Amino acid sequence: MNKNKDVAGEEPSGALMADVARLAGVAISTVSRALANPGRVNEKTRAKINAAARQLGYTPNAMARGLRVGKSNIIMIILPGSLYYGVSQIIPQVLQSINKSLIQGGYNLMIANLDRDEISERHILDLAFGGSVRGAIILSSKLPEVDGRSLANSGLPIVSMLLDMSDAGLQSVVTNDREAVRDVTAELIRLGHRRFFYLAGPEGNYHDVERYAGVLEALEAAGLSDELVRRSGGHLDYQHGFDIGVQAADDFAQLTEKPTAVIATSDDMAISFVSCIQRGGLRIPDDLSVVSFDGSPVCEFSSPPLSTIEQPVEEMGRAAVDLLLDAIDQRQKTAEVRTVIRSRLILRESVAAPKS
Repeated sequence: MNKNKDVAGEEPSGALMADVARLAGVAISTVSRALANPGRVNEKTRAKINAAARQLGYTPNAMARGLRVGKSNIIMIILPGSLYYGVSQIIPQVLQSINKSLIQGGYNLMIANLDRDEISERHILDLAFGGSVRGAIILSSKLPEVDGRSLANSGLPIVSMLLDMSDAGLQSVVTNDREAVRDVTAELIRLGHRRFFYLAGPEGNYHDVERYAGVLEALEAAGLSDELVRRSGGHLDYQHGFDIGVQAADDFAQLTEKPTAVIATSDDMAISFVSCIQRGGLRIPDDLSVVSFDGSPVCEFSSPPLSTIEQPVEEMGRAAVDLLLDAIDQRQKTAEVRTVIRSRLILRESVAAPKS
């Protein structure tokens, strides 16, 4: 019988892992670790294994390898909803960062859902409780719970990204939403702005709570009343950012005493708001300064170029994967449950001192 045939999930053809181990002079388990998680094998040994694999033409079957050792090498990512997030592109950027880091660690990424309805929630939980995945990263949303089952009770290592769930003991990777908005509001105050218009996400949403709190803290620090800020929105999800911006333009038009500075909690909101406002005859930033949150590349090419708080999505993705793989390998590097990676303000032509 040809030992290189497809038997019980082995590689269908070519050299087997045992051949690679013999040629490299190491144990089969060492070869498995080097291929599945290169960071766990020292560089000299890894180089010998890679050289042997190339010489023998060995191509590992990742799924079969996971089944043989009784452990999946699949990490599922749980989205807050559709991949479509307007121009902000935050979710695709996050996915790219996480996928790159997982591949480097010897794992594969699986998108578990494209919606958060009951059918999708059941599917996510079936994957978690069925042993098909090794861990989970959940983006900007609560843990799935259906019929008494919760992802929290699945036994999987879980990392929350873009939503702080550290109070529940869940490793969380977030940016400094509140501080970032507080700082940009303070900058607007320094420039002379005293009347503000805030474009809100859904009421009670973590990001909206944190970002609006930043506005209020800046006003308080400057000795200004919170009555100087008017809110628009609060009813639609961030996925409807363009609609929120359009509605905000209508709300702005109804105000008797016009604000001189706008703080939008997403780039999408700001872009559609600015478009509507400019069609109505107002000029940015001569009549109105605008700053937003997310840091989408398109902001640089808006008219005028849009000031924005850039989320550090690449760094956050790497941090989330590092925490997850540490948990999978039972390596506890830090006692901190909450990891904060600072965003940065990019000031462009959409912000200026008020004319009066």
